[in-house]
Amino acid sequence: MGPLMSLKSSDEVIVSTKEKIWVDSVFSTLTPDERIGQLFMVAAYSNKDEKHFREIDNLVSQYGIGGLMFMQGGPERQARLTNRYQRLAEVPMLIAMDAEWGLSMRLDSSMNFAKQMTLGAMDDEKYVYLMGREIALKMKRLGVNVSFSPVMDVNVNPNNPVIGNRSFGESKEEVTRRGIAYIQGLQDHGVIAVAKHFPGHGDTDTDSHLALPVVQHDMKRLTEVELYPFKKSFDAGVMGVMIAHLYLPSIDTTRNLASTLSYPLVTGLLKEKMKYRGLVFTDALNMKGVSKYYKPGEVDLKALMAGNDVLLFPEDVPTAVTKIKEAIAAGLLKPEDIDQRVRKILHAKYWAGLNRYNPVELNNLKEELDRPLSLVVQEQLFEHSVTVVQNKDNLLPFRYLDTMSIASVAIGVPAINTFQQTLNHYAPVATFAIPDRFAPDSAFTKIIPQLRDKDVVVVSIHNMNYTSARDFGIGVSTRAFIRFLQERTDKKVVVAVMGNAYSLKFFEDSNWLVCGYEDHSVAQSLVPQVLFGARAARGKLPVTASAKLKAGTGLNTPLLGRLKYGIPESVGMDSKVLKQIDNVATEAVAYAATPGCQVLVVKDGTVVFNKSYGYYTYDKTQPVTNNTVYDIASITKVAATLQAVMFLKDQGKISLDEKISTYLPELRGTNKANLLLRDILTHQAGLQATLPHWQKTMDNKKLKETYYASTQNDLFSNEVIPGVYSISSMEDSLWTWTVKSSLLTTKKGNGTYDYKYSDLGFYILKRMAEHMLNQPLNEFMDQNFYAPLGLSTLGYTPLLKHPREAIAPTEDDNYFRKNLIWGTVHDQGAAMMGGVGGHAGLFSNANDLAILLQMNLQNGHYGGHKYFKTNVVPEFSRKQRAESRRGLGWDKPEPTGNGPTSDLAPMSSFGHTGFTGTCAWVDPENKLIYVFLSNRVYPDAGNNKLVKYNIRTRIHDVVYKALIPKT
Repeated sequence: MGPLMSLKSSDEVIVSTKEKIWVDSVFSTLTPDERIGQLFMVAAYSNKDEKHFREIDNLVSQYGIGGLMFMQGGPERQARLTNRYQRLAEVPMLIAMDAEWGLSMRLDSSMNFAKQMTLGAMDDEKYVYLMGREIALKMKRLGVNVSFSPVMDVNVNPNNPVIGNRSFGESKEEVTRRGIAYIQGLQDHGVIAVAKHFPGHGDTDTDSHLALPVVQHDMKRLTEVELYPFKKSFDAGVMGVMIAHLYLPSIDTTRNLASTLSYPLVTGLLKEKMKYRGLVFTDALNMKGVSKYYKPGEVDLKALMAGNDVLLFPEDVPTAVTKIKEAIAAGLLKPEDIDQRVRKILHAKYWAGLNRYNPVELNNLKEELDRPLSLVVQEQLFEHSVTVVQNKDNLLPFRYLDTMSIASVAIGVPAINTFQQTLNHYAPVATFAIPDRFAPDSAFTKIIPQLRDKDVVVVSIHNMNYTSARDFGIGVSTRAFIRFLQERTDKKVVVAVMGNAYSLKFFEDSNWLVCGYEDHSVAQSLVPQVLFGARAARGKLPVTASAKLKAGTGLNTPLLGRLKYGIPESVGMDSKVLKQIDNVATEAVAYAATPGCQVLVVKDGTVVFNKSYGYYTYDKTQPVTNNTVYDIASITKVAATLQAVMFLKDQGKISLDEKISTYLPELRGTNKANLLLRDILTHQAGLQATLPHWQKTMDNKKLKETYYASTQNDLFSNEVIPGVYSISSMEDSLWTWTVKSSLLTTKKGNGTYDYKYSDLGFYILKRMAEHMLNQPLNEFMDQNFYAPLGLSTLGYTPLLKHPREAIAPTEDDNYFRKNLIWGTVHDQGAAMMGGVGGHAGLFSNANDLAILLQMNLQNGHYGGHKYFKTNVVPEFSRKQRAESRRGLGWDKPEPTGNGPTSDLAPMSSFGHTGFTGTCAWVDPENKLIYVFLSNRVYPDAGNNKLVKYNIRTRIHDVVYKALIPKT
């Protein structure tokens, strides 16, 4: 415990000999005027001009003020000024800040944690402690010793204009628990906590910044409710308390006298009756609650006479000093009263380490203030607060994505916003944004027809304000629009309020209601994650919003195992190391290894890195985004055909050591009849690597009219590229040519062939799967995997779903299709079949491919569904033979190194690469997924710089280097 703290208010304070010596020695050097100066804590701004700075210089050097409270500005500017002012101080000053939700409460370019109402909704106050710790560490790094937090007011008045969401809630017990956690987080890490606003500002309807609020409660009620958290915080050792500007006639009937200036309250109640021993701070003395009735200097004297120790935000220090000296001379104040306060302040300075003061180190200041662990805590705060208030029939979280059509209407944000971007990570959501919160009815009615075919409409309300007087910034038209959807349509309307919980009163009849408490970008990401079951809802309303929506309301929702999106450090990865991916990806673009690319990393089910680089083409007209769709080439083998084969194995329909002709009778009598499924899957069946089927369909470098037409019809139905259509029987021709192809001549003594990577095996496996499933591969995969998984970009023939502009082009083909390949598959064989091949044809963005891989990593479990019931993925992803690195269908690391993965990847890893410049790797040991998508074949497939410069494997190296060793 520090010298100003005690387990019980009545305990005697015991200090060390060193502390006593330091306090006595400093005190003895101070003149009477300098002792008076120690009582003042002056407001300082780092965003003002040199004139202001010199005024502070003067107050420090001429009046020896004891402290500064920094207001608006910036971190580095404040640090420089702190050093400047401390150099002038004979006794190092206490530096204080209002930082209830972090440095951002006062400073630009600083972290914003969560407001206390958000903290009040959480299921565990340990996260409040962690927030206190993070804020304390930032303050200490910035040279700040005192935090004017936490707010210990019990907010029982929904119309409170100044406390509201700054309070933990309406339960005195919850306010106490969370407040003490916050205090301990601050003080355990070297910052003096100041509980405020004594004796309780929670039941007022007036802002004390503007006038003097009146609290009419009697002492019984004040003791039972308002004073309860303060008393408990005193017992827990809070080192400071701030007196509110309130009028409490039950304690002091002096007309227009704020509690700050009341001797019966500050000395009588706080110091004598409640026996508080810590530092007593006034609230800011420039606030109208006090300054309206007393002139500068007078108000400071009255505050001192009331019993306050520290005079905060004095408007006129010279006048105040004069008034105080006059009062001492007149016998209204005793010198020993001043001395006792000064000693308390000096003890606080010793506790804060000012006996060994060091200037703020400016080097690496921003980097150390922005430490990544703070982002983890920030994420935890918002995650644990999300509250599902109403959830009829347990619609939330969304489960059956293939049977519901979802729209999102976001009100109060621009068209590109985190909330809707996150929704679209999980499903193809139609998005509409109305940036103006007070838009007219016409803005809403225009959207209604576009919602006609939607089952679910998520209406999110953003950019709200925090006062009930202005309806929390929710427009009348917004409320009318939601009512219309709820009452006049059959839509399931999910209302997500990204603001003050009191505003839920407007939506108490909603069947599906969620509160995110703040419109922070982290909250905008987390609420959609809760809606889709990537994260669980655990919050409870900290306040009563209406008769129906009482404090404590909140429904827990389950986890469905979908991908989360979060901070690398939350899953043991180093974000600073991951940023090295930028260097490698930028190099790839700069050296023309590829025009652009996407890189995505998943750890422990959390997407921790998802970034795009470069452009679609080298003319740099269209930048790559995370929504850009790429031709993923041979990753099709494992993301389509192999999934179907594993499905058949999971269903017990095939045996891996059976002949392929058992399942594909048309191969009987051919040289393929006795090929074993296992050999085909491991590329050891003696099949040729590939066959240039397309060359058979050309004559003199021109497409044969026998096979192609320029218009699509029943005879020529397969789109090769727009304007070129192959004959409907083309797939049969390709199949015939494949079946007739010769096998490799070299056969081993045991009857098997050496490893030879082959596309032909996946022609055969596709044919087998379609025969056994009695369905085309693309339809089967869409119905059984891609649609249920919510994948909007992963699939064949992307031009049927997406505009060409959403797809990265591949090769400028001057030998076969004589055109730029853009929106259709690059692989010639797959293109001839209309884009659906067993070996190629899939398109995707990195996110959707990662979802499919995560499902595989979770052995078929994803989104509350089981895609595989047996351990089929571990079986297929296991290395099969000593002479080859391959699994069944899956590629794997090269045991001797220099393979397709990072050499740091464990042998259990599995995945695949693609000719267009793609790769996707799963590491079950570290629960890692790495996806790299590019169009390195633009404009020339001969470009091998991606391999030459080891771009994909070097990025994979960075992923492993970013893993923080477990301790």
